[in-house]
Amino acid sequence: MIHYQLRCEAGHEFDGWFKDSAGFEAQAASGFIACPSCGSVEVSRALMAPAIPRKGAEPIIAAAPPPALPSAPQSAGGALPDTVRVALQKLREEVEKNCDYVGTDFADEARRIHYGEAPPRGIYGESTDEDAESLAEDGIGFARIPWVPRNDS
Repeated sequence: MIHYQLRCEAGHEFDGWFKDSAGFEAQAASGFIACPSCGSVEVSRALMAPAIPRKGAEPIIAAAPPPALPSAPQSAGGALPDTVRVALQKLREEVEKNCDYVGTDFADEARRIHYGEAPPRGIYGESTDEDAESLAEDGIGFARIPWVPRNDS
């Protein structure tokens, strides 16, 4: 998986995760990427600082979602806006389509990938707060994303 900082024609910036750069290009050309702020599908990659791994370390990008949120997730100001919910549902679909589910073994598998003991690939699963903190302390890249219900549920 590859992470891009994206920008719509109105200048709103947001994140996107893709299998590879060709995946981003195909989705953008088809209008499948929409700005969560204004809904524009005129989206391009924004300038980003590169992620440079420690010497000798293979970078790993992984999604570690927490347990599923209730059917009406809340934001700090109340109900989650529809545009955010839709964006998170699309993100979930992409993660499930392009990454391997490793369940509660997420932290262990992330370490195996990081240290070259397992093939590099995108993974997702569950981790405790302690496991997540330990991964971060060890310099192992991952992200926690809100796991909203699927579109079809």
